[in-house]
Amino acid sequence: MKPTNKKKILVVDDEPLMASSLEEALRKWNFDVTLCHESETAIGRLSKETFDLVLTDIRLPKLSGMEVLKRVKEAAPDTAVIMITAYGTIDQAVAAMKQGAYDYITKPFSLDEIRLCIDKYFKNQELQKENTNLKRALKEKYSLDRFVGQNYQIKQLFDTLQIAFESDASVFIQSENGTGKELIASAIHYNSARKGKPFIKINCASIPENLIESQLFGHEKGAFTGAIRTVKGVFEEAHEGTLLLDEVTEMPPHLQAKLLRVLQEGEFCRVGSNQIIRTDVRIIATSNCDVQKAIEEERFRQDLFFRLDVISVRIPPLRDRKDDIPLLCDHFVRMYAEKYAKPVRGVDESVLEYFYNYHWPGNVRELENVIQRSVLVCRDSDHIQLHHVLSQWPSMTQGQDSQSLSGRDMSIEEMEKRLIASTLKRHNYHKTKTAEILGITLKTLRKKIIEYGLERE
Repeated sequence: MKPTNKKKILVVDDEPLMASSLEEALRKWNFDVTLCHESETAIGRLSKETFDLVLTDIRLPKLSGMEVLKRVKEAAPDTAVIMITAYGTIDQAVAAMKQGAYDYITKPFSLDEIRLCIDKYFKNQELQKENTNLKRALKEKYSLDRFVGQNYQIKQLFDTLQIAFESDASVFIQSENGTGKELIASAIHYNSARKGKPFIKINCASIPENLIESQLFGHEKGAFTGAIRTVKGVFEEAHEGTLLLDEVTEMPPHLQAKLLRVLQEGEFCRVGSNQIIRTDVRIIATSNCDVQKAIEEERFRQDLFFRLDVISVRIPPLRDRKDDIPLLCDHFVRMYAEKYAKPVRGVDESVLEYFYNYHWPGNVRELENVIQRSVLVCRDSDHIQLHHVLSQWPSMTQGQDSQSLSGRDMSIEEMEKRLIASTLKRHNYHKTKTAEILGITLKTLRKKIIEYGLERE
């Protein structure tokens, strides 16, 4: 028997004509209908089957519809019950609502009323299900279990984030570009007590100076040329939620003073208005610059920094946590191999060796992009090889350590020569170890040493 996606509805009514009309209409609307004329029979079916909805008359012989409602809620609390009532029993219907009934319909009623009530319930159920799934997905996406790293600095970061999750204090995230500042900020919001409230993001560096005040605090109609209507700012939109001020150190100095006032007093005025608006917002600020230098140069207010930096989050650059590169590579390979349906299982040792020597100015974001593109071009192996990387990212040679590769343009052969030379030197010309790391045979390595003139002097 094939499974069905039809919703199952139990109808309980002792009036044959009414019960048959309901059964016929519900089947026409593509529901799976079970009809019972007696409440005892209905209760027996409830003990054996699961129904999505029960439609029952309040007045039934022997056991009433109220008793059916009670039994439904005992056996299957998530099953909805709609009561059918005559005008004289509306008080009972209201009492049934208090005991868990979803709704009630009064006689006489049209079939359209029944359908509207049922459709409303199932639509609400779908919305609740979607909302639950979304919350679960967000919680999983921003769980600390999803963050990759075993480096001691990353472990310290996790400890700090746990404090931020459990607190409502302002957070200041400092790190270079590409380290995941926005991802960390999102994790803080979605793991906090404000997770069900708005999470609004604004980049202070990307908004023109003459518009940023309006973006932050809103404006009244006619406040300036082009203000054709009243607009809320992000502080109003984020009320009771979290506001991410990305690159906050780029905010103009005169607005820094206004921001400080909002943080201190929890109130502000829209541009063009004197009316005070109260706000309850948690602030997460980020910066990729040297904040202390910005303070010394008077580009950023020290008192504002102290107000924002209650919980201080420092994300280390990838060059300071290179021991995490294998873990990150495995993570990104799995992710993109699955996304693009590629049979790629990992990266070759020669690639890891190359990555260890690279400076990673673009941090984890750059590594992710390298792996993503390498997975796409990897057709001749189940592991990403060095030529897969270099064919897509020749500019990576400019970030190699001086002992390995220079910053000038060069051919693939020159890159290979320098990589072999640096690996030999690092392992004291141990050829077997070098060949193993580079992912080539000892015979091939010896041939390359002679070809490139790399014999030890």
